[in-house]
Amino acid sequence: MLHTLIVGLGRAGRGLHAPSLAKVRAAAPALFAPGPVMGHDPHAGEVDGVLRFSSLEEAARHRPPRDTVVHLCTPPRQRARSLERLARLGYHRIIVEKPLAPDLVELAAIARLRRRWDLDLTVTTPWSASTLSARLLGIRRSQTFGALRAITVFQHKPRFSRTLESPVHPTAFDIEVPHALAMAVTLAGGADVVAAELDDMVLGRTRLPGLGGARLDLVHHTGVRTRIESDLTAPLRERRIVLEFDEAVLTGHYPCSEADHTAQLMVTVPGEEPVRSIFVDDALTELLHSCYARYSRHRQEPGDLPVHVEAVRLLSEAKNRCSPQPYSPLTARREVADVVGA
Repeated sequence: MLHTLIVGLGRAGRGLHAPSLAKVRAAAPALFAPGPVMGHDPHAGEVDGVLRFSSLEEAARHRPPRDTVVHLCTPPRQRARSLERLARLGYHRIIVEKPLAPDLVELAAIARLRRRWDLDLTVTTPWSASTLSARLLGIRRSQTFGALRAITVFQHKPRFSRTLESPVHPTAFDIEVPHALAMAVTLAGGADVVAAELDDMVLGRTRLPGLGGARLDLVHHTGVRTRIESDLTAPLRERRIVLEFDEAVLTGHYPCSEADHTAQLMVTVPGEEPVRSIFVDDALTELLHSCYARYSRHRQEPGDLPVHVEAVRLLSEAKNRCSPQPYSPLTARREVADVVGA
């Protein structure tokens, strides 16, 4: 049975991981050791159902790290430093909030830590555990409608208040786009960036560079083309994915918030009436359930880490294209190439 430590009790830790974890604990109590969820965040207040500790060292003394799953929900800018602290204390199973890293240099540092400490890392991009994603991937693999030709993803929502209050993400590429990138790589394989753009967030006299929206065009090595658009100044919420096959167009709508865990899928075949299905899709809860089930078997199993490594590489390339001073960290690229087989 496993204990839980949430590191970072901000929006992701308090608002997403803690509620989903409570559902998993209620549905599968045999996976969890008795006692409350532990938490550490020197900047956060009290959280219902979470026993807070003033330091990671104090938490490690309270419950053995070897039997504890860590949810690392801190911003990605110093991800490697946080992972090293946890590894030195003996924590091995770590669920990392997306993205895995903000750039190739940080990803290379994580690759070194993973090899040195034999870390078992899972990245929380809930779309990878989504029922909608599973249906799309199943159709892609079955070739029911022929070959996949194009993917388009729209991730729009108004994010003014949260961005102005806490601009912890370096660009709009780091907020919604990692979900779409991981899904695109899962569906169509590795890719190259052919175009990337960032917009500023402007509200009154305030301007936040690169945090208003992002656009990204990919060409996959399989020939599939992907377009991702994320507007964080949009008036309405939308998480929509469109797959264009030889013989049909599939339009999926992911849940837009934790307020409603319902997805929809529309299948449009020329000359036929569109077929619409609506179903429950509580993706983060399913992802955490699968993580704890896997961790409880006490052996490291292949996961989807290579997908997230590729997503970080593509994110880094996109940001590099938008930077006024592009860089090419060749050493980091070589080390990142080793992380998949580490």
